[in-house]
Amino acid sequence: MQEKIRERIDSFEQWHYQFDLKGELTPAVRGEKSVRRHQQRKKHFFDPMVELFGGSLKGKRVLDLGCNAGFWSLNAIKAGCDFVLGIDGRRMHIEQAEFVFETKDIDPARYCFEHHNLFELDFSTLDEFDIVLCLGLLYHVNRPIELFQRIASVNTDFLLIDTAVDGSDASILRLVHETTEDPRNSAENELVFWPSRRAVFDMVRLFGYEVKMLIPDFDDYTGLEDFKAGGRRVFFCSLKTDLSALSVPSETL
Repeated sequence: MQEKIRERIDSFEQWHYQFDLKGELTPAVRGEKSVRRHQQRKKHFFDPMVELFGGSLKGKRVLDLGCNAGFWSLNAIKAGCDFVLGIDGRRMHIEQAEFVFETKDIDPARYCFEHHNLFELDFSTLDEFDIVLCLGLLYHVNRPIELFQRIASVNTDFLLIDTAVDGSDASILRLVHETTEDPRNSAENELVFWPSRRAVFDMVRLFGYEVKMLIPDFDDYTGLEDFKAGGRRVFFCSLKTDLSALSVPSETL
């Protein structure tokens, strides 16, 4: 069993996240620095989100856009959500996510992973979702308003955004070139938009969301230099849930 798991892990070109698969660890792309980064990201925004919902996601349906190997989908399952749908533009990531969930013996009725281009997928075929995760995705697209329009068509309450941001105080979208050869980047667009913080507020408010931006408060910024420099921020966006109950530092623009 262990040997087969190791062989399957090693068959993939790259792993963005570290998973413990029955004692076999997937090699996170940037090693221990990456492992620490994602542990701290979870404490920064995922745990406070779960706390906002009373300490559990029981009864919630979650949509994980740009799901990669299912790291955040798995955290949603661990937090008790009823069901999670993960969508990614790279087939490798879908295969990794399915492998992770199968190896961890997650009930197949509680999850599904699908390979799609988000801008070609007919969102009207999807069910509604209480929570939508948009983590590490927004700055890899060049049609951000359309992305939010699609999200709003299926989201009944909460949208969680973690994104790189431009440093401008104005409401702008900055054009950025990135290679599609890196699995961490867009699967097909070499020209993408990085939004400023105010632009994120403006875009999600267009679809009726209340928004709060979390203020980073890490005790150690190793592996989190982009947060320290102001180049990455997290946004809690809500249609129903009262964000005044948020227990971590936040601000609005």
